[in-house]
Amino acid sequence: MLDKVKLIEERYEELNRLMADPEVATDHVQLTEYAQEQSEIAELVQAYRRYRALEAELADTRTLMEMEESDEMREMAEPEIERIEDVMERLYARMRLLLLPKDPADEKNVIVEIRAGAGGDEAGLFAADLYRMYTRHAEAHNWKTDILSAHDTGVGGFKEVIFQIAGRGAYSRLKYESGVHRVQRVPITESQGRIHTSTATVAVLPQVDDVEIDIDPSDLEFDVYISSGPGGQHMQKNATAVRITHTPTGTVVTCESERSQSQNRERAMAILRSRLYEEERQRQIEERGDARRLQVGTGERSEKIRTYNYPQNRLTDHRIGLTVYRLESIMNGDLDEIVDELATTDEAERLQALGA
Repeated sequence: MLDKVKLIEERYEELNRLMADPEVATDHVQLTEYAQEQSEIAELVQAYRRYRALEAELADTRTLMEMEESDEMREMAEPEIERIEDVMERLYARMRLLLLPKDPADEKNVIVEIRAGAGGDEAGLFAADLYRMYTRHAEAHNWKTDILSAHDTGVGGFKEVIFQIAGRGAYSRLKYESGVHRVQRVPITESQGRIHTSTATVAVLPQVDDVEIDIDPSDLEFDVYISSGPGGQHMQKNATAVRITHTPTGTVVTCESERSQSQNRERAMAILRSRLYEEERQRQIEERGDARRLQVGTGERSEKIRTYNYPQNRLTDHRIGLTVYRLESIMNGDLDEIVDELATTDEAERLQALGA
């Protein structure tokens, strides 16, 4: 592994020389590409250099200890050797992680789709609670949110809500949220105090630009119609809502949240691009026989991934067997502990697959 990292360090130095070239300095596109490549390997190179420095320090310390005649001095050197070896071990593990192939979508913004499942109005209310949880989580990370499409239930819930979260690394943190979320609680309308179980599905899609996925315009069918949602007389009397059908896949996207047809069309196309991009990514994963479809990163919409139990103030993530008893703070957006555990498990699985 260290030989592989050494080659990466050599590429890092080569990039330094290239960016110092006067001709490259005037080519802003090329300069940006080199700088981006260098930034992606900088942490790995720094860890490697620190590891090599500690390797030399360890060799010197052992040499001095062997030359030392005093037993007391040799005993004093042993804790220092243990400290150096411990730091080197952690650096080695970190380099292994940094060598794992990165998901090209990790730095993208995301489009999140939440739909009410089984449970009637209560499922719609739960979908609204999940939307609130994710928007508060986004606020805590200084990410921006924007509703692209929404269909409410009329009683404070959502039949469906689709929204964008824009921020660096949003997909890398939220990609583990795809699946079926289950809630167990006493609905507001339940007079007998019985606990009901309802569900909502979450799909997290990387947002892509039109240059990243090629859509043949002849494959698209556009329909416009009068919006059924709120928005006053303009939306209810004019055909502002848009429905797009991608005929090769049968994918249908609708958007009617904006006042103008052009805005709804633009937002519907953004959702369509993300869905088609994600379908293509999943197809490639299946063709490769990718071992990562194990516990964490499957993103299957039919997979029950998490239970939110209100009477016990408990959240359980079934993929990793994690249970925490602070549901209130989680529903207020404090998801970092859950996401960290999922990411750690994902990395461990990938390392295991790499070793195999």
